[in-house]
Amino acid sequence: MDQIREGLEVVGSDQGHVGTVDGLAGQLLKLKKNDPASGGTHHYLDIGLIGAIEGDIIKLLVTADDAKQRWSEESE
Repeated sequence: MDQIREGLEVVGSDQGHVGTVDGLAGQLLKLKKNDPASGGTHHYLDIGLIGAIEGDIIKLLVTADDAKQRWSEESE
């Protein structure tokens, strides 16, 4: 959790781009709404989907498409 910071790129297990970290909202990654993948909306992903953090990249346990199907637009 202490390695998660604004500006990190989030990619799926297939290396597909999911988004860019805006910050943490409890147990959720908040992704920037100005990222091209976001469609102009903040999205949130459960931090349980994180497989590894390597340098400036957060790698998820699921593919980019799967992550986008799981994300929510509101923090809970």
